[in-house]
Amino acid sequence: MYKKLFIPGPTEVREDVLEKLATPQIGHRSKEFQELFAAIIPKLQKVLYTKNRIFLGTNSGTGFMEAAVRNFSKKRILSTICGAFSDRWSKIAEANGKEVDKIEVEWGKHIPTEEIDKALSTGKYDCLLYTHNETSTGVMNPIDEVAEIMKKYPDVVWCVDAVSSMGGYLFKVDELGVDFILASAQKCWALPSGLAVAVISDKAIERAKEVPNRGYYFDMLTFLKYYEKNQTPTTPAIPHLFALNYQLDKIIDEGMENRYNRHIKMAEYVREWAKKYFALFPEEGYESVTLTTVENTRGISVADLNKALGERGKMLSNGYGSKLKEKTFRIAHMGDITLDEIKELLSDIEDILGL
Repeated sequence: MYKKLFIPGPTEVREDVLEKLATPQIGHRSKEFQELFAAIIPKLQKVLYTKNRIFLGTNSGTGFMEAAVRNFSKKRILSTICGAFSDRWSKIAEANGKEVDKIEVEWGKHIPTEEIDKALSTGKYDCLLYTHNETSTGVMNPIDEVAEIMKKYPDVVWCVDAVSSMGGYLFKVDELGVDFILASAQKCWALPSGLAVAVISDKAIERAKEVPNRGYYFDMLTFLKYYEKNQTPTTPAIPHLFALNYQLDKIIDEGMENRYNRHIKMAEYVREWAKKYFALFPEEGYESVTLTTVENTRGISVADLNKALGERGKMLSNGYGSKLKEKTFRIAHMGDITLDEIKELLSDIEDILGL
């Protein structure tokens, strides 16, 4: 049975977007592919407010997280952790043999900007890993604050995980000064999983030139070589690129500011609902605009709730990992989902639970 997805990835993909996946294949070294690639990049630059290069990868966002630690640090990495996915990035760095120090907070709390400033002021680090939107806890970290302090550290390559916010949050990448910001297609871009997007600065490229053992599949200098030919290093997920090109036209028609405001309205509605019937898990003032993590103060069976929702053709997400499963549940309001669809989901939950 088809279920409308209110989970933080993969998200709901509209039928017209899915149809673009059936576009007949073209050769990835053909002129037709170069034209497709050349059409996509300016559209991405427009919605992300950047003039920087944008790399496209046939991988999850996690792949570009690994690319960041392999390409942009030759000294020591500062990793900031506030949940499962920011913790994963730290583990990826360690698994690649990098020297890593951590700023870690209780799940549900935000990463304090002053702690980042204090650590970077030691001069020990050449790379910062920062998760903008922690998908496990529903915390959205204050990226604008960090942008201000990063101006003091021109030798630090600033890498941002925007997996569950890019395409929903209004990123003005060049104003922020981020060096490498990555995301997956199956979140706010509202595309099928299997494609990732990363914006890379000149500074990050220059750093990569200094780093040995960058690997093969995620060598950013190889990406650069092919980018300049409107190609990807290896065979990409061509159907996804047809869909991305189409979806970007829809996003531009909506307007990125309007898209962001739609996400805010959905987030505010879900938060008020959560506070009425349950409680919010993330720290006040740092709630995500793309998903809401609800604290299960009623002790309901989230698994049973989801089963009942499935019978009505809908699906939400349980808490992530052993720390949060059944203790929280997550409602995604990202991508092409509308406020009316959110209202229908919440009405169903109220009916099922007898609220």
